[in-house]
Amino acid sequence: MEMEDYARVIDFMPEGKATDREREPIAQLVGEKYFTLLEVSIRKGVKCSLGQRLYIGKNERAEVEKIKKRIEFSELSATARNELPIVVKNIVKDREADFVRFFNKAGPISIRLHQLELLPGIGKKHLQQILEAREAKPFESFKDIQERVSLLPDPASLIQTRIIEEENGNSKYYLFVRPPARQER
Repeated sequence: MEMEDYARVIDFMPEGKATDREREPIAQLVGEKYFTLLEVSIRKGVKCSLGQRLYIGKNERAEVEKIKKRIEFSELSATARNELPIVVKNIVKDREADFVRFFNKAGPISIRLHQLELLPGIGKKHLQQILEAREAKPFESFKDIQERVSLLPDPASLIQTRIIEEENGNSKYYLFVRPPARQER
């Protein structure tokens, strides 16, 4: 399984969580590639700001001491829940080419359902318009999608909304977020 190399801070707790026995600086992060939610230990003396990009890959890390665990949406702090949509919006903007590629390449999931229909606000009519427009010429940007598909809401915000929905962990299909680990009952 591929891992995240970079993540962005959605909460920084210099004193750790009140519930932790060992108090250490920790941060809650969202990965840039798979939108994985993580809790990490931050090196002593390091200050993190909301939205800050941190290296969390296999090599030497400047700010992150260790990755404590992957967390679920329900484990996010109030600050992290508020910050998540803002940070996701920035990641989507920074990775525009990847998401435009999704609009160009997305295919059917089943006979009755297309990947694009999983985006909020895209029904059969918009789906048909998108497929016809990309058939004529692949999309080049979010702006291009919006100009060529009439009455389509902002494509970046459709993707952002879908990512937040998937982060909540109760989606049947996952397009952008690594699915939550299944809990043993």
